[in-house]
Amino acid sequence: MRALVFLIAVLWTLPVLALELEGELTQGGLIFGKVEPGSRVQLDGRGLKVTPEGRFLFGFHRDAAPEAELIVRRPDGSLQTRTLEIATRDYEIQRIDGLPDTMVTPPQEFLDRLARERAEVAEARSGDYDFDYAFGPYIWPAKGVISGVYGSQRILNGEPRQPHYGIDVAAPEGTPVIAPAAGLVTMAVTDHYYTGGTIIIDHGQGVTSTLMHMASVTVEKGQMVEAGDPLGTIGATGRATGPHLDWRMNWFDRRVDPGLLMGPMPQ
Repeated sequence: MRALVFLIAVLWTLPVLALELEGELTQGGLIFGKVEPGSRVQLDGRGLKVTPEGRFLFGFHRDAAPEAELIVRRPDGSLQTRTLEIATRDYEIQRIDGLPDTMVTPPQEFLDRLARERAEVAEARSGDYDFDYAFGPYIWPAKGVISGVYGSQRILNGEPRQPHYGIDVAAPEGTPVIAPAAGLVTMAVTDHYYTGGTIIIDHGQGVTSTLMHMASVTVEKGQMVEAGDPLGTIGATGRATGPHLDWRMNWFDRRVDPGLLMGPMPQ
């Protein structure tokens, strides 16, 4: 009996693995979490994938609400609920008037092509792989000058356009582009209307990188790449005003900000 009481006392004093979160709780943020292995996690009622080691992640869109609810159900059935406060951001808004209509709205003959290309991109981002490359670390896919940032938006001839969901790296045409993290290449094309040479890499856990406006594409769909592997070169293909790389990241259908994951641009 004494042995049983001692065992119960020991079990009561065992530490419970705390909910750990890493990342910026802000619009566009990608958050990395850790819980007791075997736990189940929900974000605003949406079930999240949890690795056997207890790792998980989630992201917030550009215009995410100021609060989110995270619920953890541990293997013993106990619940932990945390209300996350999501910081709002101020985005750069640029108004340009007097543009020709062809620069604001694509010609009618291109609409079918655009619909087809959007479907191709959606399919390339639809995977749900168990790769753990999404947990990082990430490296800059190209070196250059930051010429565009996440969340900015243009209003052309009074019409709001889709916000910019990536980070632009301006550099001379031919500058190497490398994989920001390991993963599976799910798209490798050279001629999309808006984005020109375009590569999508699935890092697993619902996280993808999209690299656009490339002059050359040297990988193929279905190829596995490691962080730092060459992908091609910077260009000005598609609807671009100069040579640069537009790097975008998604967590499933949510556009997250790759700039929040990175330190300063290396010299």
